Amino acid sequence: MYQSATGNLFLAITKHMLKKIISFRLHPVFKSFYFIFGFCFLIWMLFFDSNDFFNQFRMSSKLDELQAEKEYYLEKIEEVKTERAAFISNPRQLEKFARENYRMKKPNEDVYIIMNEK
Repeated sequence: MYQSATGNLFLAITKHMLKKIISFRLHPVFKSFYFIFGFCFLIWMLFFDSNDFFNQFRMSSKLDELQAEKEYYLEKIEEVKTERAAFISNPRQLEKFARENYRMKKPNEDVYIIMNEK
């Protein structure tokens, strides 16, 4: 008898808890198919999709980096174009550039490179 009373008490408490859980009231908007679908879609796009929020942020920062590099290289290209135009118009400047940067020499010359030691 003691066992059945305990079992009945447990069963009564369990039924009472189930009724409370089932009778939990949500606002009708939250029970809407469109809300549930939209919420699931939002979670999917934020965390599980191949183009999720974190990948989009990472790719956006990488794009900013690459655009900054592009600007740098475009500036360098302009510098090289101006130097090239100067070399084409002035053969002496071209010779000076070749001797200093590429250590070129005429066939009958000897080149000595003097380096400062610190």
